[in-house]
Formats: sequence, C-alpha cells, structure tokens
Amino acid sequence: MLLLSDFTLFLNSASHFKQMKHNQVRFVILFGTVAIIAIFSIQIYWLLKAWNMNEKQVNESISIALNSVAHKMYLYNETVPPHENPVNQLSSNYFVVNINSVVDANILEYYLKSEFSRIGLDVDYEYAIYDCHNDKMVYGNYIPSQRGNKNFSPSSNLPKYSEYLYYFGIRFPSIQNTVVSYMTIWLILSAILLALILFFSYSILVIFRQKRFSELQKDFINNMTHEFKTPISSINISADVITQPSITSDPKRLFTYGNIIKQENARLNMLVDKVLQIARIEKTGFELKREEVELNALIMPVIENCRTNSGEEFSVKANLDPDVGMVFADLVHLTNIIYNLLDNASKYAGMNPEIVVETLQDNKNIILKISDNGPGIPHSFQKKVFRKFFRIPTGNVHDVKGFGLGLYYVRNTCKAHGWKISLRSEPGAGCTFIITIPK
Repeated sequence: MLLLSDFTLFLNSASHFKQMKHNQVRFVILFGTVAIIAIFSIQIYWLLKAWNMNEKQVNESISIALNSVAHKMYLYNETVPPHENPVNQLSSNYFVVNINSVVDANILEYYLKSEFSRIGLDVDYEYAIYDCHNDKMVYGNYIPSQRGNKNFSPSSNLPKYSEYLYYFGIRFPSIQNTVVSYMTIWLILSAILLALILFFSYSILVIFRQKRFSELQKDFINNMTHEFKTPISSINISADVITQPSITSDPKRLFTYGNIIKQENARLNMLVDKVLQIARIEKTGFELKREEVELNALIMPVIENCRTNSGEEFSVKANLDPDVGMVFADLVHLTNIIYNLLDNASKYAGMNPEIVVETLQDNKNIILKISDNGPGIPHSFQKKVFRKFFRIPTGNVHDVKGFGLGLYYVRNTCKAHGWKISLRSEPGAGCTFIITIPK
C-alpha cells in the first residue's frame, strides 16, 4: 500500500509539472504567433511599398522614353513643341503623347523601339495614331518584348483623347509583369517568409497534437492506477492474512483468501493483456483468420460470458433475425467486438442496465446493433469515443472502470474486416452502436 501511495504522489507531482510545461508551451506559441504576425505584417507593408516604388519607376521610365520620342518627332516634323508635358498617362497602362503634327507610323515605331532599347526597358506595347479627319484611332502595331506573350491578341481599339489634335496612344498590356520582374528579390524573401510561417503553423499543430497525446497518456496512467489499485489492495490484504501462523488451523479461510488472490491475479492479467493486445496489434497489425461464423449463434454465449466476467446482472433483450446466416469473419475478433460493446453498454447504462442486441439485414448488408438505456453521449464527444485512451470526462470521479481501449479496438477491428461502425446517441436517450457487415 505504501508503494501505491508513493506512486499516486508521483503521478500528482508529474501532473503538476506537466501543467507548468503546458503553460510554458502556450506562452511560447502565443509569443511566436504574435511575432510571426508582426513580421508578416511588416513584410506585407514593405512589399506593397516596393511594388508602388517599382511601379512608379516603370511609369517614369516610360514617360521619359515617350517624352524623348515626342521631341524627336518635333524635330523630324519641324514643329514647335508644346509648353506643357506632351505625355499624359490616362490609366495604369495607357499613355497618350501630343505630337502637334501629322504622325508617320514608320518613323514613330522606329523612335519607340530605339528609345525603349536605349533606356533598357524591355516591355511589350501596342500603339495607335489618331486620325483627325475620321475622328478615330488607327491601329499601328503590337511590339512584343523579349519575354512577352507571343500569342497576345491586339485589342485594336485604343481610347481617344479629346484634348489633343495630333497624337498617338500607346498601351502596355503586360506592365504588371514588368513591375514583378523588378521585385524578384522581394518575392523570394516573401516566399521564404511564407514557408517559415507554414513550417511554424505545422510545428504548432504538432505541438498541440503531442500535447493531446500527453494528456491522453496522463489520463491512461491515472485510469490504470485506479484499475490496479483494487486488485493490488485485495492481494495485499489476502497475503497478510495467509502469512499469519494461525491461518493453517482454518483451511476454509485459507482457501477463501487463496481464491481471492487467484481471482485478483487473473483480473490483473486480463487488464495487462488488454493493453498488450493493443500494443501488439499496433506493432504487427491484424492477422485475421477469416471463416464462416453464424452470427446469431455466437451472440448468446458472449452475453453469458460478459455477465460472468463483469460480476453484475443486467437485462439483455435479443431481437435476432432468424434469416441472418453466416458472416465471413475472424471468430476471436468478432467475439471480442461483441464482448467489448456489451461490456461498454453495461458499464455506462446506469444502475439498471437494459441492453438490446439486434440483428437484421437488407439486400447488401447484415447489421448488428447493440443499444443501451444509459445517459447517452454528448454530440461533442461522439467522434472521439473511438480514439485510443479516450474516456468521456467525469472530473476526478472514476466510478466507471476501463482504459479507454475497448471502442478503439472495436473500430480498428471493424476497419480491418472492411466493416463500418457508427454511433447513434442523444443525451438522455442511450447509445446505439451499429456495425454494418457486407454480405
């Protein structure tokens, strides 16, 4: 008993230590999240600022080139340049240039190519010349860049501008791509930052998952302690009685306490075997020995076996379809499935368990249902009951024994057979576990 008390004290200390570690983990995650959000916000700010700066730089380069083209056209046509800036930007990618004279398309295209080449601006564009006699834009040509879209379809419909009489319009369809090409280093840095954020998010997910596993492990150890406490105490008391010198004079009493030790030892072995069975299955997987099993004939012996092992009496109503024949299954695992569901129903059904076992069939499936009259399972826990070690939280009350492995075993065994298991429950209306077995 002293060793068990020490072990319980150790678990409480470990629980307190884990709680401190969990608080530290929450703080680290919160601090890291705030830092990442701040860094990401700053990166977005500078990225937008760099975009605006590069866009402004590209527009200024275009304006300088077009201004030079306009002055060359003035010299070629021997006209006086206007007092104001001849280049007017109407939109993000469309410019009009005042020439003050008739425009020769061939000369204009030559000047455009030479000026864009001189300032090192590799950008595709299309231009059109305004015809004042017909009051329309006459399409000139589309000039692709070295990295431009060779399959680009010219619009041939550039907007007019009412302020000028002799002018040409020029549009840059892929000007955004040119701005992007100037921001390569910023985009690389942003991609690296995004990768770091994704890695940090994945790390947080892993930390929370490990935290959940740690909590499940703690609950499992607590449950195991409570499960082992009763048989260990009984064995300890019985051993104290047997070691008394006077016990030899009372064979009946000696037999009684010896039998208690044997029963509690068998109970301990059963608990250990249950844990080792799950560990063995997870390590090596299921080794199914399928055979034809008569489902209805299997159910009643399993019910009696469950009653004997639980030591409690509970009401079981069997509604078995006589036409349900054979199922192709592993006899041992199918027996364990039914036993675990019955054991689970008897534990959680309350003071007066009433269990209904039902078999039925449709055209494609044989269906096994096991229902109880217990308090039911809240919807928030229904998807979690099949997880390993999971038990519905009851605070510090451990009136229902178990490790939280039964339903985990049932789900994995059904999955190995290719069967489907589902839960139907409403709070206060009991639970129904449904196993669907293809014919």
